[in-house]
Amino acid sequence: QVLLQESGPGVVKPSQTLSLTCAVSGGSITTASYSWTWISQPPGKGLEWIGSRRYSGSTFYSPSLQSRTSISRDTSKKQFTLQLILLTPEDTGVYYCARYGSGLDTWGQGTLVTVSS
Repeated sequence: QVLLQESGPGVVKPSQTLSLTCAVSGGSITTASYSWTWISQPPGKGLEWIGSRRYSGSTFYSPSLQSRTSISRDTSKKQFTLQLILLTPEDTGVYYCARYGSGLDTWGQGTLVTVSS
């Protein structure tokens, strides 16, 4: 069974960079056909796809966030990391990492990030 666990700071100041890591257990992040994904949910709003990194290493980002986002990975540690720069209070929300196979079939529990001075 694949499990995902997010980790990172709970509070970040405006204009700073957010770095969140997703640790994967029970599987490999290089297994064919899977993409490893970051999703956010601002308070009172729906889920927003941020971006994904495929098993092959290629990346795809939301057009609205592309200029501020990067997703990297450490295959030896089975981790993938989201970096989001130039934070604003509108980036506040719960951030999830998830695995995409035929759908988003595995999710982490989510971590709350608050952007505040």
